[in-house]
Amino acid sequence: MAFQNKNLSVIAYANGFTLWHYCTSDTLATVSANGYFNDVKTLMNIGDIIMINASDNTAIKKINITELNVTTAALG
Repeated sequence: MAFQNKNLSVIAYANGFTLWHYCTSDTLATVSANGYFNDVKTLMNIGDIIMINASDNTAIKKINITELNVTTAALG
């Protein structure tokens, strides 16, 4: 399944930082793939945090944005 905007929510926003939540029936590997969140590239910022509830796992990741893609990476 592809990204679905209706499953993305803002939990908190302050000083240009957003804490996101995304729930999906996709696997965590699918959601973590480069470009999965490209449809909302203009809403996200480098350093935002996203909590992902996928069909097979849950993760907290940071957002990175390049010219081409929104990517996620492990915290740390």
